[in-house]
Amino acid sequence: MRFGAVLALIFGGVVLIGAAPSHAALRSVARNDSAAAARFIARVDSLRLAAKIPGLSVVVLRDTTVVLARGLGYADVERRIPATPETPYVIASVTKPISAVVALRLVELGQLDLDRRMATFAGFPEFCRDARERGGIFFRDFECDTQPLTLRHLLSMTANGAPGSRFFYNPVAYSWTSRPMAEVAKTPFSSLVAKYVFEPAGMNHSARTHRTLPLRPDLAEALAKPYGLDSTNAIVPSAPPPPQGDGAAGGVTSTAMDMARFDIALTQGRLLTRRSLEQMWTPARTPSGTTLPYGIGWFVTKVRGERVLWHTGLWEGAYSALYLKVPGRNLSMILLANSDGLRWPGEVEEALLDQSPFASGFLADFGR
Repeated sequence: MRFGAVLALIFGGVVLIGAAPSHAALRSVARNDSAAAARFIARVDSLRLAAKIPGLSVVVLRDTTVVLARGLGYADVERRIPATPETPYVIASVTKPISAVVALRLVELGQLDLDRRMATFAGFPEFCRDARERGGIFFRDFECDTQPLTLRHLLSMTANGAPGSRFFYNPVAYSWTSRPMAEVAKTPFSSLVAKYVFEPAGMNHSARTHRTLPLRPDLAEALAKPYGLDSTNAIVPSAPPPPQGDGAAGGVTSTAMDMARFDIALTQGRLLTRRSLEQMWTPARTPSGTTLPYGIGWFVTKVRGERVLWHTGLWEGAYSALYLKVPGRNLSMILLANSDGLRWPGEVEEALLDQSPFASGFLADFGR
């Protein structure tokens, strides 16, 4: 696939991806971005092979223009089906930024209050009791029955311990935030995602799935097959992720191009107001003033002094994803893989984005 053939043309707010670009549109792409795209795709393919990722889809945007869209390797190794920018993948926790948009859209509509006590939402006292009894890594210090826990605490990953006092990545608690959203809107959460994200962003190749909502047949047919590594470090097919509930932490199948459409819709203000975007992308702070590495549904960190917004997705032994935005450069990157090869050393709560060779390579190749 030639670089120019995947340029996105923006006409009157409509994104036409995959159309043959005009000479004027091609000339509008900065020469340095073209060179950076060539460097980056070569780097990504080398990293993909080293990580034994069978199939990987890559999109890079400058503002609302797609400057790189490629598929590398195979969506299905056995059938030799190539990965493309429109290959669907399970995006795992990259769902969280999508869910955050739904929460803040409901705030804009006056239906949801992020500072409402969780104990006042239907079913939360029971969830709290069960979580405390279960304990484990996510709930051993989840003081939901003795502390004034709010929806904002769950969405900003500050729910453990004294609420708001520290960052602790708790995807299970984040997943439960779909219930308050559905409760106040009187609409199933998956329907809210379709209404407030997929439809206005034009994400026609994306869908939610859960225990009672199977994946759309067209997406199920095209879905990248998941792979893992066996005891000899050979690539082998792996089991697909099991069905989950209708939670906010995951449950989305999407393509790299559809995530680009999501990114463009954010930039163009078609999903949230600028004020809501800034709220989503403002890192939480402790009562003592310490800045934490998470906003509402997004990691917000600095890499060599530069603000970066990002989220990873990981289904161990099956899928991984990385979505990254650099506001100071008007740059975004989406990587979707059909193995867990996009992960990097360190725990997610450490938020060590600079340990990702894919992220570091992107920031280097698309320099300031």
